[in-house]
Amino acid sequence: MKIFAGSASHKLAKAICEYLKIELGDSETINFSEGNIFVRIKENVRGRDIFIVQSICYPVNDNFMELLFWIDAFKRASADQVTVVVPFFSYAKGDKKDEPRVSIRARVCADAIEVTGADRVLTMDLHSPQIQGFFKIPVDHLYALPVICDRFKEEGMDNDLVVVSPDLGFGKQARKYAIQLSASVAIGTKERPRHDERAEILQVIGEVEGKNALIVDDFTISGRSLVEVAKVLERKGACDIQAAVTHGVLSAGAVERINDSPIRKLIITDTIEHSSGELGEKIEVLSVVPLFGEAILSIHERTSISRLFPPGL
Repeated sequence: MKIFAGSASHKLAKAICEYLKIELGDSETINFSEGNIFVRIKENVRGRDIFIVQSICYPVNDNFMELLFWIDAFKRASADQVTVVVPFFSYAKGDKKDEPRVSIRARVCADAIEVTGADRVLTMDLHSPQIQGFFKIPVDHLYALPVICDRFKEEGMDNDLVVVSPDLGFGKQARKYAIQLSASVAIGTKERPRHDERAEILQVIGEVEGKNALIVDDFTISGRSLVEVAKVLERKGACDIQAAVTHGVLSAGAVERINDSPIRKLIITDTIEHSSGELGEKIEVLSVVPLFGEAILSIHERTSISRLFPPGL
């Protein structure tokens, strides 16, 4: 087994290797002045079980193309198996044709990964789980839920807790959070009339008055949906308001937006790398390194990955 890092996930890949007590693979990525990307494997991988770790985050298209070049390089170097480890798959948002004359972007990406030669995919909290069906190769889908729930259990949150999904789409997963935390569920309704990352929260369905609220979602980009839900919860009489998302994309202005909101704390994971001091005091990062480490070990040893999750997840 050998683990390599793409340029978007070097810290995560290195931490996974430290967890597994192995050396990170020797490789390099060069970005030429005109935007061309060059990748090079700097050691022999013939006959090896290869894992390449690369989140598809900003700059999304550069990181995706780099991932394809890595797959091609490993296959041409005669690796036995190439597993693509994609902690965050940004194009998962493009999972359907919900208006005329648009591309199903997630399917295009899945086809590209397959055609380039990947043997399997390991990812976490896809925006739509059915994207696994876009691939003809095996997809192992991890969840950050156990890590996030353990964090709140350790904090000893008040029993009078309500888990809030910002929209209907994440409602089923919010119910799983609620089961793990012995909480009730409330669901927001929102609409996104334009492609400008601005969603309008219409209402929150469920009893929230006098309760502590935990807003959960798979990712946040601008932070607007989380903030708008928090404002509605505050108006409806919720007490302590916190939020937890797996992928903290956090585009320009998002941190300030969170800091100025009723949200007391936002929990994210390290599927996306942020520079030191970038996140401010309200945002806390949990590590999913052990989950990815154990999943990689299971794939390599051909054992079950479901052992990593509580029953029913």
